[in-house]
Amino acid sequence: MEIDAPKSTNSDQIVPKFSINVLQLLKSAQMQHGLRHGDYTRYRRYCTARLRRLYKSLKFTHGRGKYAKRAITESTVIEVRFLHLILYSAERAWSHAMEKRQLPNGPNARQRIYLIGRLRKAVKWATLFSQLCAVKADSRTSLEAEAYESYMKGSLLFEQDQNWDVALKNFKSARAVYEELGKYGDLDNQVLCRERVEELEPSIRYCLHKIGQSNLQASELLQIGDVEGPALDLFKAKLEAVMAEARSQQAASMTEFLWLGHRFPISNAKTRVAILKAQELEKDIHGPLADSIPADKRLVIFDKIFSAYHEARGYIRADLATTGSTESVKDDLNGLDKAVSAVLGERTIERNLLLVKVAKSKLAKRHDDKNEKVTKPEELVRLYDLLLQNTADLSDLVSSGRDKKPEEVSFAEVCSCKSLAFRAQRCFYVAKSYGVAGKRAEAYALYCRARNLADDALRKFQMLDGDNKTMMKELEDLYNECRSNSCIEHALGIMEEKRTQENISERVSNISLTGTERLEKFLHEKLDVYESAVGDSNVKCTPRIAGFPQLSRQYPVILLCWIWLIT
Repeated sequence: MEIDAPKSTNSDQIVPKFSINVLQLLKSAQMQHGLRHGDYTRYRRYCTARLRRLYKSLKFTHGRGKYAKRAITESTVIEVRFLHLILYSAERAWSHAMEKRQLPNGPNARQRIYLIGRLRKAVKWATLFSQLCAVKADSRTSLEAEAYESYMKGSLLFEQDQNWDVALKNFKSARAVYEELGKYGDLDNQVLCRERVEELEPSIRYCLHKIGQSNLQASELLQIGDVEGPALDLFKAKLEAVMAEARSQQAASMTEFLWLGHRFPISNAKTRVAILKAQELEKDIHGPLADSIPADKRLVIFDKIFSAYHEARGYIRADLATTGSTESVKDDLNGLDKAVSAVLGERTIERNLLLVKVAKSKLAKRHDDKNEKVTKPEELVRLYDLLLQNTADLSDLVSSGRDKKPEEVSFAEVCSCKSLAFRAQRCFYVAKSYGVAGKRAEAYALYCRARNLADDALRKFQMLDGDNKTMMKELEDLYNECRSNSCIEHALGIMEEKRTQENISERVSNISLTGTERLEKFLHEKLDVYESAVGDSNVKCTPRIAGFPQLSRQYPVILLCWIWLIT
């Protein structure tokens, strides 16, 4: 923040013009105090502590005992910190509203009334901030204050679900200001303004959708919500409510669940909504654009899928507990529970395979990036242990039951082949860990074992029907890697054994039969040979550089001469 040079008027009065980089100030405070991780409680506490420090430093407290209100007017603002007071008051009210919005099950009716009240308070402070900046601040600060006020007003109307045209007008006004401000100033400020414009864009498109000026579909709204930023949290909450309503309408037409040739009726509406939510999320990880999604975002999608299927299983088991003695209804619910559990097991295997892919990409990396952790072979062994357990559980679940359809039999065979392929991969990385530890014989034997397992799995996959090209390609690569690594370990073992024999022969040649060690030559006696006179750094021995000349044995004669001289 900077204070512009005072301008003199005809009456020699000094009118200070304050300068605040509002967006940069707020962005820095939000990222440093909780909003980087969406922690609005921490940010609200920071705003409260900041206001307390400002009130005390400005000596603008509200009495010691009884509260005495002190309004901030144009005459009160004699320095820039008074404007900070108003700005952080608006931020505190806004963060308190967002804190209520992020409750686990959403705000109830009473909490929602309180939430809207806090947003109204934020709008009140933002309006006062804009009015005072128009008088006391420079033109850029005044523009940023107007954009801040427009954003707060739009957020209030957005939460109230009313006056969408007015909310759209406010959001567009804020976007226009940030677009203009993004053309000037330093590079950091331009980047912040462009990010703010991108954060406002989804809210504008949603307002257009609500007033009927846009033909956006539900899937397009979900893609808009992929943008991150504090300004989008209200939009995401509103979007989730809209998607829940759309799922409820769509679930009315969903009457059964199809799995491996079985059709299970779904009578509970909540179960239908939960399964439908999981199936919509599965389209993101199985669609044509799945490879373009980063691994961390795909893991988040998997977590949401697991949550939806667990929710569906909870509803199914609750129905089982409350159903009567009708055997047909119980059989349908048990079959539906088995089908949902099997699909959940399949998604768990897919998620663990994604973790294996990420770990393999880090296995070959070197320690170039100090902050990035390099994968060890033992971690991949642990992941393949999980995959083997998941495959065994899924195979047992599918194999249970009396009347098996051909789809279930073929699915069990695929699970058996996948289990054999995972065993080969696990054996390969166990061998790799032994090779890193220098145990050549064990590593060689394990590589040969992994190659045999990969060959068996490859032959079994070739006998199966269906699209297994990806798994077969991985097994072929594994077979070739096992063959090359076994040759390398064999060669390294022979070299180490040869080196060990040479070391033993050298030590034996240094042993003397007379009980005394063979004396090495001094350095000055073997200058024509490139050999260290210090010896091996791992072995403690006396360096033989040069022989120190022995003392003369004539000390009795010297002593007599010295006595004769002193007498």
